[in-house]
Amino acid sequence: MTLLEIPWNVNPIIAKLGSFELRWYGLLFASGFLLGYQIMLNVFRKEGKSEKDLDTLLFVMIVATVIGARFGHYFFYEFDDFLKNPGTFLIDMITPPYQGLASHGALVGIVTALILYARSHKDQPFLWVADRVVITVALAGFFIRMGNLMNHEIVGKESNLPWAFRFNLFSMSPDGNLVMTPEGFARHPAQLYEALSCLVLFGVLFFLWNKYKVQTPRGLLLGIFLIWCFGLRFCYEFLKENQEAFEDKMALNMGQILSIPAVLLGIGVLIYTFTKGKNKEIV
Repeated sequence: MTLLEIPWNVNPIIAKLGSFELRWYGLLFASGFLLGYQIMLNVFRKEGKSEKDLDTLLFVMIVATVIGARFGHYFFYEFDDFLKNPGTFLIDMITPPYQGLASHGALVGIVTALILYARSHKDQPFLWVADRVVITVALAGFFIRMGNLMNHEIVGKESNLPWAFRFNLFSMSPDGNLVMTPEGFARHPAQLYEALSCLVLFGVLFFLWNKYKVQTPRGLLLGIFLIWCFGLRFCYEFLKENQEAFEDKMALNMGQILSIPAVLLGIGVLIYTFTKGKNKEIV
């Protein structure tokens, strides 16, 4: 045991009333959407877009994020179980609590939803809206990873670094209360690494949009987001425990495999931006 480790004793439950639990994860998850809405409201006002469209965009983003992340979790991590009982999993996919969210699935869901949104809003082409939405997605990524930290989940591998966290194992007492037992060793706070990376990414993307606004090159922010977010995700996975047992036999885990096409897509978007896409609209 190192004296420099950080004991992480945060209770994931903020308050409990009967069977209802208010958790840090849910509060932080919702905060991402609420602050994201305010950011997009600022964007729409400064770029002369109709604020009425924001309600539709918010609804699209919530549905796409939840369904995409839930479906992605089952498809990428529990596919065999999903095939055995698809009806149960489909119901579980859309009903809270949302235990098991895959960011790569959320990406697919959001991109698909934004393509459909852009087709019905001709003044907001796909690359225009995607460039601005990823600003809020980066901020949401910060809140979600902080929620994972509060939940003591998606933990890193064992570490003796001075900033290593000693997380807790959870069990239920006979009276139904949550019991936290510290692990026997400290770990990389991988959730914090990703959270801070997302927060810095949010700052970079917002700075670039605020500098160029309407003149922001189409695809610039989307390309940066994909390369930054999933490039670092690929690297951070080397410091994290695998989420599922089947990944232990793989040279690269599922998160790394799925991050590769996202990074390549980001590179492709930036190539388009600086060659053919400067004066073109894409729906």
